[in-house]
Amino acid sequence: MDNSTVKDMTAVQDTIAKEKNSDTKVLTNDDVLRLVLERVRTAASIRVQWLRKIWSEAGAATSGNLQQTEIDGYLSDIDDAEGELNWRTNDESVRPLIGRLFEIQDILSKDKHSKLFWLTKVFRLDDVEVDILQTCLAFAMETNLGRVFAFLQDHRGRNYVSMEMIARLFGPLHASTILPMPMLTRWRLIEVIDMGRNEPALLQCDAFVRDWLSGVSGLDHHLKAVACIQQRFAPLEHWPLNETVNSIGRILNVDPEASVRLLISGDEGSGRKTFSAAVSRTLGLGALTVHADKVSDQQWPATYLYAQRQAYLDQYAVIWTGIQGKAWPSQEPAFPIQFIVGASNESFPPADTIDHTVDLPALPAKVAVDLWKGYVPAAVNWQEDELREIVLRRTPTVGQIVDAARRGVRTPNEALMFLKSGAKQQLGTLANPLLGDFSWNDLVLSEALKKSLEDFCFEAKDRALLWENPGARRLFPQGRGLIALFTGAPGTGKTMASQVIANALQRDLFRIDLSTVVSKYVGETSKNIERILSRARSMDVVLLFDEADALFGKRTEIKDAHDRFANTDTNYLLQAIEEYSGIVILASNRKTNIDGGFMRRLRYVLDFPRPDAQQRYVLWSRILKELIGSDLALSLDTDVRSLADMLEITGAQIKMSVLSALFMSRRDGKTIKISHLLRGLERELAKEGRGLGRQIIELFKGVYHD
Repeated sequence: MDNSTVKDMTAVQDTIAKEKNSDTKVLTNDDVLRLVLERVRTAASIRVQWLRKIWSEAGAATSGNLQQTEIDGYLSDIDDAEGELNWRTNDESVRPLIGRLFEIQDILSKDKHSKLFWLTKVFRLDDVEVDILQTCLAFAMETNLGRVFAFLQDHRGRNYVSMEMIARLFGPLHASTILPMPMLTRWRLIEVIDMGRNEPALLQCDAFVRDWLSGVSGLDHHLKAVACIQQRFAPLEHWPLNETVNSIGRILNVDPEASVRLLISGDEGSGRKTFSAAVSRTLGLGALTVHADKVSDQQWPATYLYAQRQAYLDQYAVIWTGIQGKAWPSQEPAFPIQFIVGASNESFPPADTIDHTVDLPALPAKVAVDLWKGYVPAAVNWQEDELREIVLRRTPTVGQIVDAARRGVRTPNEALMFLKSGAKQQLGTLANPLLGDFSWNDLVLSEALKKSLEDFCFEAKDRALLWENPGARRLFPQGRGLIALFTGAPGTGKTMASQVIANALQRDLFRIDLSTVVSKYVGETSKNIERILSRARSMDVVLLFDEADALFGKRTEIKDAHDRFANTDTNYLLQAIEEYSGIVILASNRKTNIDGGFMRRLRYVLDFPRPDAQQRYVLWSRILKELIGSDLALSLDTDVRSLADMLEITGAQIKMSVLSALFMSRRDGKTIKISHLLRGLERELAKEGRGLGRQIIELFKGVYHD
C-alpha cells in the first residue's frame, strides 16, 4: 500500500471529466454492478450446461433409476477441468454464452471509475480475488443465486458461495485448487464462515463493503459505537494550518512512501479535531474520528484495521483520540495521513511513521471575543468590557463557547456561571472544591501583603494578553503559568487568601487532597500529579496544594534506592509544575522545607505572619459582629481589645474561639459574655498545649466563671 492512493481519487475524477466531454462511454457504478451480476450469472449458466451434459451422459450409462445425489462420487471423476475446457472450446451450443462472458469481462477491464475498480486498485486484488469478490457481490445483490449455487455444488445445503465452486466457475481451474486471497482476508473484505465438518466454508461480502460497493455511503457498522465522520468547520485564523500542510508536503516530497502521523496537542476543547479536519480538507481528504479509549484491548486490532479500511475507501484521514495506552499496530498498513490528538504532556504510542508535532495555541482574546459574538447571538449586545472580562477571567476554549451557544446562554453572568460549572467533576477524588464567599474586605493583613495579593490577582487576569505577544512567548518558552507560594503558621490566612483570589477571578478553587495524591509506591505520586495537571489545564481553575512541602520538599543526598526514587519524583514535580500553564497556589507552614530549585521557579513567595495586636482587634470585632450582631459586639468591645493586646493568636484561632463561645452561650440560654469567650479561647489554646496565662486570668478573674 503506497501513498499514491491519496492522489488517485483526484486522478480518477479528472479522467471522468475528460471522458464525459468525449465520445467515450463512461460506466456508472450501477452499470458496473449490473455487469458483475450478469458476469456471474453467465459463468454459472456455462457451468450448468456442462454439468447437465456430464450428468446426462452419466445417467445414460447407469442401469435403473439411479438418482443424481447417489452418484456424487462417480460424477467427481468425470467432472474434470480438461474435459470442460475442451467442451468450452469445441461445443457450438455454448459459444454464445462464452462470447458474452468475454464481452462482459472486456468491458469491465476498461472500467477506471467505479467503486469496484477503486477498491480493487486500493487493496491490490489479483484476478482470482476479483472473481471471489464479484461472486460474493452478485450473490448479495441476488440471493436467488443460492439455488443455482446449490445446483452447481450438487447439494441442497450448499446454497452459498464457496471456494470449491468459484474454483470451477471462472476457469475452469481444478476443483482441488486452494484459492489464495491474502488481501481479501487481510482487509476483511470477505467473511469466511466455517460451516462444520466436511462442509466447504461460506464466503460472503462484509456488510460495509457490500453497501459501499452498492453506493451506500456512511460509517462502517464495525465503527459506529466508537467513531464518527468529523464535522467540518472553518479554521480559526491563529491556527498554524498552512504551516502544517506545508510540513506534510515537505515530508512526502522527500519520501513519497512515508506514513505521516500528526500529533496534535492542546487543551480539551481547543479545537484539535476541528483543526485536524481542516488540515485534511486542505489536503483533499475527509476526516474520520475514532475514540480509541472506547475500544477494548481485545477489539483494538480489528477496530484499527476497520478504520484504515474506511480511510482508504472513502479517502478519510483518521483522527485518533484517547490513544494513550494503546499499541500502534505497525504490522498493519496504515492510511498515509493520520492524526493523534491529546494533551500537551501526553505520550503517544511509537510507530514506524514520520511524526510531526503541532501544539495548538491557546485562543487569543480577540479571537475569543469574535467567537462569542459569532456563536452566541445575545453576545452581540453585551458590553465590550463584559466580553473582555469573560475572556480574560475564564480563558474559554472554542469547545466551551460552542457549548455555551447550544445551551442558549443569554447574559454575561450566565456565560460565566456556565464556564465555571464545567470544572466540578473533572478532578474526581484527587481534589476537592473549596467553597467560600470571601472578598478582599475579609482579609486582615498588612498593606504590603494585600498589595502583593492584588498584584497576583491582576496578573492572573491580564496574563492571557501578555502571552499573545510573540516576544514574550520567545523569551518564556516555559514557565508561563502563575505560581505563588504562601507560607506562614497555620491559621494566618493562606487558605482564605486563596479563596478571595479565586472569587475575584470568578474561578473555582480546588484543594489537592494529598492523602490521595502522595503514594509510597515509586512513580505513583508523579502519575497522580500529572493526572491532576492534565485535567486542570483546560478547566480554568485555581489549584491549591496545601502542605506543599510534602510534595515539593528538598531533594536529599542519595544514600539508597529510596532516596533516588524520592528525588526522581521531586524532579518530575518541579518540571511538571513549571510546564503547567494555569494558576497554582502552594501553601506551606515550613518555607525552609521547600526545595531551592523550585523556589526559583515561583513568581510570588508571600509570607503570612501572625497578626499584630491591631489586626487581632479587627479580627475579633468583625467576627463578633458577623455572628452576634453589632450591638452585642459593641458591649464586648473593651474586653475584646484587652484580649487582642494581651494574647498572641491567629485569625483562625479567634474565629474558632468565638464559634465555641457562641454555642456555650446558647447552651446556657444566655446572651454571650466575656466568660464564654474566655472558655472558648481556653479550649482553642489547649490544642497547642497553652493556657490563657496568668495576666489574662488575673484581669478577668471576676467574670471568668460567670
